[in-house]
Amino acid sequence: MTSAQDSLALESPARQVLSVSQLNRKARTLLEGGFPLIWVEGEISNLSRPVSGHLYFSLKDAAAQVRCALFRNRATLLRFKPQDGLHVLLRARVSLYEARGDFQLIVEHMEEAGYGALQRAFEELKQKLAKQGLFDAARKNPLPAVPRRIGVITSPSGAAIRDILSVIRRRHAAVEVIVYPVPVQGEGSAEKIAAMIRLAAARADCDVLILARGGGSLEDLWAFNEEIVAHAIYACDIPVVSGVGHEIDFTIADFVADVRAPTPTGAAELVTPDSEAWLRNLEDTHRRLTRVIARTLSGLHERLAWCGERLEHLHPARLLRDHAQRVDELELRLRQSLHTDLRTRTTRLEGLRARLHQHSPAQKLALLGNNCLTLRQRLVFAARQYLKRLEHDLGLAIRALNTVSPLATLQRGYAIITDAASGRVIASVHAAHRGQQVQARLADGRFSANIETINREGKK
Repeated sequence: MTSAQDSLALESPARQVLSVSQLNRKARTLLEGGFPLIWVEGEISNLSRPVSGHLYFSLKDAAAQVRCALFRNRATLLRFKPQDGLHVLLRARVSLYEARGDFQLIVEHMEEAGYGALQRAFEELKQKLAKQGLFDAARKNPLPAVPRRIGVITSPSGAAIRDILSVIRRRHAAVEVIVYPVPVQGEGSAEKIAAMIRLAAARADCDVLILARGGGSLEDLWAFNEEIVAHAIYACDIPVVSGVGHEIDFTIADFVADVRAPTPTGAAELVTPDSEAWLRNLEDTHRRLTRVIARTLSGLHERLAWCGERLEHLHPARLLRDHAQRVDELELRLRQSLHTDLRTRTTRLEGLRARLHQHSPAQKLALLGNNCLTLRQRLVFAARQYLKRLEHDLGLAIRALNTVSPLATLQRGYAIITDAASGRVIASVHAAHRGQQVQARLADGRFSANIETINREGKK
């Protein structure tokens, strides 16, 4: 039996033996490659802070736990101090510590679980409503300068309503205030706030609405971060001022409202004019108006006196006498001007008649006729001379052409010899051979011949 097992082991393939380091490295590679960044929620335990600045702890729930490492470059970004028992939310990478073979999480980001969830929900809703256009500045309504009636949507028992009423009485006691009572915290408060906004918009009793609540945590203010409240504010035709929480608090209602106030008191100051400032402005306006009226009346009195003096100088009888004398002077000047102008025009007319006679068209036509006849005779003479010159030049060209013409050479008894097969001219005996058929062109025709003998000069 032992020999059979040994022979089977010898015949099986070679085994791959891994060291512990290699095994842990492969496991780490598989873990880090198989998991993306993940979110994990749990409770911190066994927290340690070595001098390196790194944080090491376990994250646990009721049934299990996992080791975690938060390195110093990430730990410095935390906005709270981690401690044992704290419930947190982690964004981490799955890994393995090779030296001990411990499965662990490498933490990239850590936040408190409750606050972080609310903050994420806040940011997600904010982005969603921004894409829907609920925060657009173009749709926001301006606040009335002097409202007749102010509506306040808040808790009737909170400190916010007392602060708002105190500011309104101090700044503008004549304005009416309508309180729309709603719960500003707790289950169902968002729906009741939205319903009250819609009721106030439907009644249209107010010129402006204040949506207010005192300070508190993010959870306490959450009713003003609900989508139903945002849409109710957006659909309200009455200008809405949001005064929720303290100056550092921001809610979704702040972004949707027509105006955001840092506090409920600030909202009351925004919607009410300052009565004392208005009285001071009215007094200043009254003083300026009195001075303007006094200056205007003084100017009108001076102008009235000046107009009376001018009226004496411009009496109708005096004006008629002055105008009659002026008419007589103008009549005399007109007659003199007419006589002078008539003499001038008569003299000019005589001069124009003389010039017209000198430039009579009949004389010019006779002169032009004589010039035309002379030019015609000169043209005929020049044309004849030119033709004779051309005829003489043509004769010279014909004689010169006949002198160099091959036909004239042929007339003197010469011939042009060409090869009968190719048609090439035979200009030398070196291009001829015995028995070659040639053609000879003479002045009055052609003939063919065969070469029988060839005499090349200079050779025997």
